[in-house]
Amino acid sequence: MELRLDGTHYPLETLGPGKRLGVWFQGCSLACAGCMSRHTWDPAAGTAGTVAEVLGLWRRALADGADGLTVSGGEPLQQPEALAALLTGAARLRDGARRHEGSAGPRLPDLLVYTGYEPGELTPGRRRALDGADAVITGRFRVAEPTRLAWRGSANQRIHPLTPLGAARYAPYLTREAPGPRLQPAPGPEGALRLHGVPLRGELVALEKLLRQDGVALTDRSWRP
Repeated sequence: MELRLDGTHYPLETLGPGKRLGVWFQGCSLACAGCMSRHTWDPAAGTAGTVAEVLGLWRRALADGADGLTVSGGEPLQQPEALAALLTGAARLRDGARRHEGSAGPRLPDLLVYTGYEPGELTPGRRRALDGADAVITGRFRVAEPTRLAWRGSANQRIHPLTPLGAARYAPYLTREAPGPRLQPAPGPEGALRLHGVPLRGELVALEKLLRQDGVALTDRSWRP
């Protein structure tokens, strides 16, 4: 199964609890104003890959003790078949590793998906694509509705636990602020700097100012038109 990706990162610590594998799908027609990831909008950009390749990364993350998998974008539900295959395979690998470890092993890793679609826009096909997820965060990013809620960019966005594991893992965070930092820097391709997470309102502008004071100028910022 082929898919189009913006990228992956491990360990990701700003989009869900614990140390996670982050997977960003490429392509999004929702184009929310103020989105910090405009580079993920073009469905022809990014890189081509396969679900099997991503599952290989997930297998290695599980062996390293990952706490979960986070799928974001872009808009994952605009590649529904690939998303469904990824979640199904990720759950199978996760459950197989758990059986091998036995009851003394670490807590079960969860599978989290971000979508800009609202709950009422989750058609039967989109819901089927989410069948393997333990939780989903829904809703357009609304720049005029800032929030400090954990792992959400605007106050309208909601965490929806979908399984008992999702409820156990995410219920404590439904109305809580994010634990720890909201942004995580990481190296990108060709010397680029990537920022993973959900910044507070004005945080990216403040970061640009701090860097300029140190003589560092950012170019091709993904949050600028």
